[in-house]
Order: sequence, then structure tokens, then C-alpha cells
Amino acid sequence: MRYDDNVSAAADGPILRCEAITKAFGGVNAVNGATFEVPRNKITALIGPNGAGKTTVVNLLSGALKIDTGKVHLGNIDITNMERYKIARLGLMRTFQLSRELSGLTVLENLLVAPKVQAGESLFNIFFRPRLLQREEKQNLERALEILQTYGLYALRDNRASDLSGGQKKLLEISRGVMASPSLFLLDEPMAGVNPALIEKIGGYILDMKAQGVTVLMIEHNLNVVERICDNVIVLAEGRTLATGKLSELRENKEVVTAYLGEIINAGPSH
Repeated sequence: MRYDDNVSAAADGPILRCEAITKAFGGVNAVNGATFEVPRNKITALIGPNGAGKTTVVNLLSGALKIDTGKVHLGNIDITNMERYKIARLGLMRTFQLSRELSGLTVLENLLVAPKVQAGESLFNIFFRPRLLQREEKQNLERALEILQTYGLYALRDNRASDLSGGQKKLLEISRGVMASPSLFLLDEPMAGVNPALIEKIGGYILDMKAQGVTVLMIEHNLNVVERICDNVIVLAEGRTLATGKLSELRENKEVVTAYLGEIINAGPSH
């Protein structure tokens, strides 16, 4: 996996550090001092009740919203309120609760636009380095087709993205993120609204990302999935970090169990 040098410089440290970040809407604090770290090469779950601020946190980390106070570091880089395209170029990618495909493009074209800083974005390269463009386009095409094969979308490569089913759109959005070679991938409820068989597949894909060196931070309500694939868990409540640790440890945390997750976490995974 290729990482930006500044992002990977502190190889033994966390890939992401959030320090007391806040965000208010109309005087109401959606995020209220959340502080946590995301370890490298791990799958970390961000869980908590509805309204805990989970999606707002992801929006703040990815640059979709501006942070009111606090700091966010990606590796050694302060990305607080950095433009979202710059954050993406550093290797932080994200998905959405409701998949956002490029509906007017084909499935294949959705992936071909994903790689960061393509040579064809430069007029100089277009006019004076056409062989470079041809070589890069060939490499991108081969990689895109390989990813589509992996994610079960190869047969749909020439279909318009808008014609896909809900589950297929989830897979397309994830595969487009993979095409961008992320160092940190933020997944906002990747299992929501899909059938059990697809949940199993997506879980496997996320484990494969980890094996390939991608760090994952995922919002997930399905605690069976969290138990099975996540190395660490961050619990948010009322915009604050309530607890961190493994899910088995959090089941023993009376504050977490009693105040926020109640029987759902205490019951453990179903079999």
C-alpha cells in the first residue's frame, strides 16, 4: 500500500488523532469534545446510540463539515478544516450512509475517476507526454477491472451506476474508494439496508482491506459484525467519547451498558 510520506512517518503511532473536536448546529452540540485515536492497520468501529454524533464526526474528519474547535491529525499532518480534496489526496477516503454513486457514469467509469492526481489532469501532460497518459490509463483500467471482479461487479461494468440495486451501489461506492488507494477508509454504516449474505461479503472485503494495509474506521450498528471483524471500538454518546476498547471489554463497562447501549450490548452476539 502506498502512503503519503507525512501520513506514514510515525509508523508506530496512530494514523488518526482527534483532540476535543466540537461541532454545533444552531447552538446544539452535535459533537462535544470527542477525543480518540485510530490505530494503524486495524479495523475500528465507531458505535453509539442514534444522535450520538457518529456521522457528524465522519463529516468533520473528511472535511465535509468545518470543526468549531479542536484538532485532527492524519499521521503527522494537521488536517483540521483542510479542504476535502486535499484530505482525500492524503489518503483519507469515506463512504456515506446512502450510497453516492456518479449516476450518469457507468460502473467502470465510476472507478476510473477515483485515482488521486492522475496525469491527465495536467494540460502539459496531455500535449507533451501522451505516452505517460496512455500508460497510466492502461494501468488504471486493468486495476479497475480487477477490483470490479473482486467485488462481484465485473458483469455490470458497462451498466449505468444509477441502474444498480441498493446493495450493488454499496459495493460500487466501497470499490471506488479502494480504487483511490486509501490509507484510512471511513465507512458510514456499510452494512445498513443489505441482506445477510451481502453483510457477510462486505465483512470479508473489509478484512481483506486490513490485510492489504488499509486502516478502517467504520460506523456500524450491527454488533455481531463489530464483534467478528473489528479490533477496537470507540463509543460515542451525546457527542463525547464515552469509552474505547474491545467490545468484550465494553460489555463489562457499567457506564456504557447502563447509560447508552443497555441490553443490546450486554446480550452479546447471537448465534
